[in-house]
Amino acid sequence: MPKAPASGRAPGRSVAQAQYRQRAPHYDAELLVFEPVRAHAIALLGLRPGEQVLDVGCGTGLSFDGLRSRVGPRGRITGIEQCPEMLARAEARVAACHWGNVELVEAAASEAEFQGLADAALFHFTHDILRHEPSLDNVLAHLKPGARVVAVGLQWAPPWAWAANGFVMAAAMYSVSRLDGLVRPWELLAARLEDVEVESTGFGAIFLLRGLHAPRAH
Repeated sequence: MPKAPASGRAPGRSVAQAQYRQRAPHYDAELLVFEPVRAHAIALLGLRPGEQVLDVGCGTGLSFDGLRSRVGPRGRITGIEQCPEMLARAEARVAACHWGNVELVEAAASEAEFQGLADAALFHFTHDILRHEPSLDNVLAHLKPGARVVAVGLQWAPPWAWAANGFVMAAAMYSVSRLDGLVRPWELLAARLEDVEVESTGFGAIFLLRGLHAPRAH
């Protein structure tokens, strides 16, 4: 399993690792409620057999089965995760299912390195990554021109949806290292994509963004 070389750390990285180290044993159960959202996000990627997809901040690998069902055995899934405890569970999942086309990279999204350019990328509840520009730039640098990108996560709901905002606050307190940007958590990613569409669900507490990678001119 490749590891990234040591380099400058993203703000809040140690906090995020501590959070997910504690959550790893019961993470899968916590995320059950979001499975319909995960399935919708994977569908929005429009994956085809034989394609390569990045699962950014893959956690314990809960998205792997859905992604693999679309890219097939000739496709490739690259899971990027910086928390060793989470990635160990992803590795166990891959081994138990005998998925030979799933590559795991232990690294922050800003430092991950692997071969080839991917056809698509999924950001599933990765607020800290979405608020860190070097992470976004590194992920996008590993995508083909026109690659499909989908992101899903928490956001502040409209003021009238007080119960939804209570849920966002409760969830954010143990899943993100920084609360800034919850009004438009997807805006840094959106600025780097073309044909962006954003929708909301869960009374406005969850966003889904999709767009196409448009490489910047140098």
